[in-house]
Amino acid sequence: MNQESEMLLTTLMDAWTAVAFGRAGQPSQPVRVPREAGRATGHFSTGVYRSDAGTLRYKLFVPASYDGTPVPLVVMLHGCRQSADDFARGTAMNKLAEQFGCIIAYPEQSRRANWHGCWQWFDKAHHERGQGEPALIAGVTQKILAEYAVDRAHVGVAGLSAGGAMAVIMGRTYPDLFTAVGCHSGLAHGSATSGRDAMLAMRNGVCVSSPPAMSAKGLPIIVFHGDRDKTVHLNNSDCVVRQSIAARPVSVPGTAQVVHSNAANATRRAYTRTVHRGGTGEVLAEQWTVHGAGHAWSGGSRRGSYTDADGPDASREMLRFFIGDG
Repeated sequence: MNQESEMLLTTLMDAWTAVAFGRAGQPSQPVRVPREAGRATGHFSTGVYRSDAGTLRYKLFVPASYDGTPVPLVVMLHGCRQSADDFARGTAMNKLAEQFGCIIAYPEQSRRANWHGCWQWFDKAHHERGQGEPALIAGVTQKILAEYAVDRAHVGVAGLSAGGAMAVIMGRTYPDLFTAVGCHSGLAHGSATSGRDAMLAMRNGVCVSSPPAMSAKGLPIIVFHGDRDKTVHLNNSDCVVRQSIAARPVSVPGTAQVVHSNAANATRRAYTRTVHRGGTGEVLAEQWTVHGAGHAWSGGSRRGSYTDADGPDASREMLRFFIGDG
């Protein structure tokens, strides 16, 4: 990505962040919550992955219940201006992982690679298997698989915004490593190959009808997006779903079931949930449109940045989608 394109993208992201949040995109200060006395808690540690492709730091949550029996793994990719710790707080995924017995990994983008901490979904150098950031994230995942007992049938990858776009890329370039994808407020694989492309895609939405040149296999995907998102246009939600379904080997036309929900009370947002199924009933995609929500993790905790506590719980729904429990 050349300097001019990066400057244009940075300027636009700064402007949209200010509009969407009324501030310069600074993460909120964490609220310290006292730990319940006598309660067993998991281990949250820092790790580093090194390879010829580079170095990537990550945080890893292992539940207290882990005893060497294979458990699901979820790889969580933060958004721009976020860190692994901030994303863990905001999604509250560790609390759910403790409840359901899952390992959660949070790769953290280097500020040397991108000074806003964005995964570079918009740069063609990070679109293919074995190259750039996909190779690093896959390396972190493989390192965890080698060090812990993981149920290989349940390895999900999810993210927010730039992290959501990168999660889509990971699912399409490493379908042998991951089994399902979660994309929150993200974009389709190949929707941009430069800073200028990224601006158009974020502003208007871009559907990439045909897969990129590399081999790509569609995985089951769950997508969340606010219909008042001023940073990444809602149209991108449809584009992510269409691209994923198009890559699936569906021989019989499927169906789409739409469920509307009014907010249960004044503090919860209404949503539209669409389930796309293949001809044999298998779930190809779940698409959640959160009404009245902006560019923020639905149902997230106010302890982290870019969260909307009033929306349906995206973390719980993604975990349910990944592990098929509840």
